[in-house]
Amino acid sequence: MHTLSSVPYGADQTVFLVVDRRRGMGSNCGEAEVERTDLESIIADLLAGQFNDPVRVVAFNTLEHWSADVSADIACEIQARCDIEGESLPDHLHEFVENYRAHLRPRLRSRPTRWVNA
Repeated sequence: MHTLSSVPYGADQTVFLVVDRRRGMGSNCGEAEVERTDLESIIADLLAGQFNDPVRVVAFNTLEHWSADVSADIACEIQARCDIEGESLPDHLHEFVENYRAHLRPRLRSRPTRWVNA
């Protein structure tokens, strides 16, 4: 039986795949890479510029056999951290955050526009 080397050791881990449009130069350009298993490292790497042009972040849980596109959640978290720190959004993340901010807008509009007193 063949085991993929990118599957993390340990039964219950969530791994994150960052799809970067311009990961490198030459023949490796456009390759996706499995990064660390913790969300905090992924966000820190994105903010630090470890990815040139991220387009999507997907989470996979190896025990529960699920995957989810977490791009909108990560984009929202990045924007919130920049806002809290009073810093502008890094140029390399501007398009990523703007693309997923548009995905979040319909959810915000679906909230009640007025409160009903109980």
